[in-house]
Amino acid sequence: MPYKEKPIEKLYYTIGEVSEELDVNPSLVRFWAGKFPDFIKPARNKKGNRLFTAKDMANFKVIYYLVKERGMTLDGAARRMKDNLTGEDKRVEVISMLTAIKERLQGISAALDSKGKEGGNEGN
Repeated sequence: MPYKEKPIEKLYYTIGEVSEELDVNPSLVRFWAGKFPDFIKPARNKKGNRLFTAKDMANFKVIYYLVKERGMTLDGAARRMKDNLTGEDKRVEVISMLTAIKERLQGISAALDSKGKEGGNEGN
């Protein structure tokens, strides 16, 4: 049986990595961390920098989805997350998977289009 290497998952993410992943400013990440203390609990290193866990990152994605994409208020998003304490909102996970699939299909389509144009010029 061949050895399958598991993808390495980080234990902690810096505020810059979180903001880059969500494509938002680090100040917004700090703001959300303060507004959602029940869901985002950053650890701090010796320098005092915030370090976020994978669970925090998943919660940030849920907050981003609810606030930025659904247009909910911060209070509404907090209520929604409290109602969903049994597990993280799976819609965000599904949306991210569908987005990745869409990007792959668009890449395949673009590759096929470029091959079709190259092949179509030979007959002229």
